[in-house]
Amino acid sequence: MNIKKVGNVILAVKDLDKSIQFYNEIIGLPIKNQRRTWVDLGTSGALLSLHPASLTEQQGNALESGITIGFLVGDVQSAVDEMKEKGVNIHRDIVEKDAGKNAVISDPDGYLISLFEPSFSDKAEQTSGYHGFTPA
Repeated sequence: MNIKKVGNVILAVKDLDKSIQFYNEIIGLPIKNQRRTWVDLGTSGALLSLHPASLTEQQGNALESGITIGFLVGDVQSAVDEMKEKGVNIHRDIVEKDAGKNAVISDPDGYLISLFEPSFSDKAEQTSGYHGFTPA
């Protein structure tokens, strides 16, 4: 196998329209492709794809799934403030560690979303990949 990159992350969601509204209008991910039972969001890198859970055999609930989506943000405090203003559930407020600042929100299905503001001692590190940490 010769994997080049992650193409997309697929989430099974209970209400496709509600999830589209959350990820597009609240989070701000642009819709790249949309079909009746499938939506791709994002512009570059891996896409976030939404698919109705009723068309899959989803086991357990979203919090038990072990899935967390990680977004890099420029300013985690302003991101959290914006999410609070929009009525988004804050699962865990901002925590600061050596790698940076992190907060966790949840989407309408209970999937966890990590908002991570990395701290770089060397500006060259800014392109070396994700240095976040999990919601725990």
